[in-house]
Amino acid sequence: MPVIELSPWELALAAVMVLLLAATSYWARLGVGKSLLIGAARTVVQLSLIGLVLEALFAVGALIWVALLAIAMLLVAGREVVARQNRRLIRGWAFGIGTLSMFVSSFTVTVLTLTVIIGPDPWYRPQYAIPLLGMMLGNTMTGVSIGLDRLTDSVWRGRQVIEARLMLGQPWQEAIADMRRDAARSGLIPAINAMAAAGVVSLPGMMTGQILAGSPPSLAVKYQILVMFTITVGTGFGTLVAVLLASRRLFDQRERLRLDRISASSN
Repeated sequence: MPVIELSPWELALAAVMVLLLAATSYWARLGVGKSLLIGAARTVVQLSLIGLVLEALFAVGALIWVALLAIAMLLVAGREVVARQNRRLIRGWAFGIGTLSMFVSSFTVTVLTLTVIIGPDPWYRPQYAIPLLGMMLGNTMTGVSIGLDRLTDSVWRGRQVIEARLMLGQPWQEAIADMRRDAARSGLIPAINAMAAAGVVSLPGMMTGQILAGSPPSLAVKYQILVMFTITVGTGFGTLVAVLLASRRLFDQRERLRLDRISASSN
């Protein structure tokens, strides 16, 4: 079945619905109308640009260009991790830990999926590598940012409890253990909820896109299962690495809690 082309006028009709929503939010005094319009404009510009980049990349297919785009995506994701935290580690540590944890998890899982499971020729074929890495980074970014935000906020609120535990002789790992577990758990919840609701409450994005593009539903389901499993694995390991590294940064070599390494609340 041929794919139905979308004209600029048809996309403009969808944009009109966004404008109506922005106008309604303004009338209701929700305070999100401007953010909604800015987000919509960014969506159009960013997706249009990445579409041009991907067309050129698909035509070339060289490993060096795939790697450069992947690094750029990683750095932007690291910046977004920092922006989504209320209290964050200062002096670039939030960016460094977030970026490193996503690199370790998302890149590793993506390469393993491409080389061992899907097996395109070559393994870095942009048609598979870039969309898969993009989905991995997007979801891992959410898990890492939630985990780090929950960790720093819990430590700030529970600083007296942590210091009391340290005074009683507990090592820093035990003094912060419950907060670290809660932070890691919070980062994993979105991925777990997505798996639980897939196919019952919602049709995931990749599966929907493949079906709209004309792929058989059975094939789309197989790819969606693969993607959701890999996303969950990447998010889980990324969140764990980020929380472990950040919790260690909150204590010095003498196992003293260092609240001066956390920035003030942005609220």
